[in-house]
Amino acid sequence: MTDTTVQDLAPSSAQKFRQRTLPFLILAAILVAIPMTGPSRTFYTIAHQMGINVVFALSYNMILGKGGLLSFGHAVYFGLGGYLAVHAMGWIEEEAGLWGAFPVFFLPIVGFAGGALAGAIIGWPSTRKAGTTFAMISLGVAELIFAAAFMFDSFFGGEQGISGDRMNGTQMFGLSLGPIDDVYWFIAFWMFVGILGMWAFTRTPLGRLSEATRDNAQRVQFIGYNPQKVRYLVFIFAGGFAGLAGGMAAVNYEIFTPDALSLVPSGFVLIMAYVGGIAYFVGPIMGAILLTYMQSMLSDFTEAWLLYLGMLFIVIVMFAPRGLAGIVFGFLDGFRSDDRGAFLKSWFTTLAGGFLMLIGLIILVEVSVRWSNGYGEVYEPFGMHLSHTNPLTWILFLVATVAGIALTYFANRDKEGAA
Repeated sequence: MTDTTVQDLAPSSAQKFRQRTLPFLILAAILVAIPMTGPSRTFYTIAHQMGINVVFALSYNMILGKGGLLSFGHAVYFGLGGYLAVHAMGWIEEEAGLWGAFPVFFLPIVGFAGGALAGAIIGWPSTRKAGTTFAMISLGVAELIFAAAFMFDSFFGGEQGISGDRMNGTQMFGLSLGPIDDVYWFIAFWMFVGILGMWAFTRTPLGRLSEATRDNAQRVQFIGYNPQKVRYLVFIFAGGFAGLAGGMAAVNYEIFTPDALSLVPSGFVLIMAYVGGIAYFVGPIMGAILLTYMQSMLSDFTEAWLLYLGMLFIVIVMFAPRGLAGIVFGFLDGFRSDDRGAFLKSWFTTLAGGFLMLIGLIILVEVSVRWSNGYGEVYEPFGMHLSHTNPLTWILFLVATVAGIALTYFANRDKEGAA
């Protein structure tokens, strides 16, 4: 007799809860618990920036990681959504028409509408192409909108930008949005909504078709779908969620300037998504948190923080193309494997090698920066006097670098031998 039993490949209820529901419950619990720890004003400020950048990076990954479209102008939709939200903030203050009863708390919805409208207008011609052509179009659009921001003062406000006051209109949930802890709940709420909304989008047929179009547009067309229309619809939603982040930023900062439309935030969001890992939904979240922290805190310790940021991006692209999320999930997979001992030995050897090479890089960069500036400053980590004329400087640099390279080489050789 033939066995006609069909194996059920669908995830169980427990797996669905663990993979789909539990992460959001943990996120909600963390967001609720943070204010209970009595964080400082500095922490709140950085946390707000992280929340905005998390939504911004995830919106970018909708077209890059899920859609396969490399854009150099995603800040356009962030900026236009933010500008519209700031204008709406002014209309609320003036009690213009129905805006007098509109809560400032819901301004990110206005930003979403502005970003989606910009995506619908700009995406109609630009998504007809993919690959390098789309990337060049996005670059041109970014430069065009940035230049227009200095021409149309009535909307963009010129170099000074447009400002508003968030403490107007109808209060929601008892939040005046004046104190910084009130703003925290605003940012936390909309970050959670944005993450949940974009995750839900990946589960829709359109989200699945976006990934299929990224992998093989001809096959998608063969089964009866228009790849251009799929890219266009995804582009609109990505612009909308970028506008949502812009609306969050408008309320947080109470001002928007043309800098928000420039290539700098467009490049920064690309780095956030790629460093975090565009192949994973959680990747851009990791990248946004890490790079926001680097941008906010590392600049207090070194003038060369941008150089470190660039080096991090290069290392990720060359040696860890799946990003931080790929490193984390790869470690978890290896830890659960049968050959756990050999994996941990190789992994920690590689980690030690990378750490030593990082020490060598820091010594070289910090000593070079201080020597180049010519102000007589000397790099003095842990009380050591490391100047460019001190032999100890170059001994430490060479020992750390060579030892790091050697450890990494032996770890990779053992890994290849095991394979």
